[in-house]
Amino acid sequence: MRFAITLSDRFKPVLDVFLQAGWQPLKVFCTPVDHRMHHHKLSVAFAEQRKLPLQLSPMRPQDLQELAEMGCETLILGSYNWRIPDWTPYLRYAINFHPSLLPEGRGPYPQVRALLEGRREWGCTCHKVGPEFDSGDILAQERFALGETDTHQALDIKLQLALHRLSHKVAGDFERLWGEAQPQGEGGSYWPLWTDQDRILDFKRGTADLLRQVRAFGDFECAATINNVTIFIHRAEGWVETHGFAPGSLIYSQAEQLLVATGDGMLLVTEWSLYGPDVINGRLRK
Repeated sequence: MRFAITLSDRFKPVLDVFLQAGWQPLKVFCTPVDHRMHHHKLSVAFAEQRKLPLQLSPMRPQDLQELAEMGCETLILGSYNWRIPDWTPYLRYAINFHPSLLPEGRGPYPQVRALLEGRREWGCTCHKVGPEFDSGDILAQERFALGETDTHQALDIKLQLALHRLSHKVAGDFERLWGEAQPQGEGGSYWPLWTDQDRILDFKRGTADLLRQVRAFGDFECAATINNVTIFIHRAEGWVETHGFAPGSLIYSQAEQLLVATGDGMLLVTEWSLYGPDVINGRLRK
């Protein structure tokens, strides 16, 4: 099967499996990346090594027409921030790999909310590309367990392993799965990208909630104001204990460790900085 693929490095396991299955790549589409939410170093290197056309601008109907003229049969979406034009006049198939168990968790980056909500199961979905984002019929899904203390980084690795397994299912039995794909049905949910406000720690809350928030955002970091100074927190520990301090009080500091009172205990901030992520919600920080 000859195919084109939209890609970021998190979804490169999808590409690797389809190559192992004997599929023939014709073109790679990438989007500009922030090097936090998405990376594309490996994806770009793959296109360059194979001497494949690489496009970093939005896909147009003209691009789909050119794919058809190249003999492309399938468009695989691994990661793409732009809307895909109607592909049906040009290609036989178009599929998307989405990092949630659809129809729940439609949207650009549902992983953070999955951790914020304390989900105990997560997964990924391969579905037909429909006119609306993440809405097409489902070919297959892959599920995995989430632990109570799983971090954003752990979820990311579990997701990549699941994408690898899911890709094997799809690449090895593609036409049957396409023909038997099931509609998502009514309901489901759309999860928009988080806001800056979602990343702010409120020390009046319980320690467990604050730790879950820090784990969920991971490299995107949470923000907090301590002694009138805003810091960005990458890692923290904590515990429950009775105390008489006002929530948010700085109790102790040594080197880079900050001990802060919470609503029901203590939060020990072990990794932090005065400078946040370079990109938040797609906007460059000044």
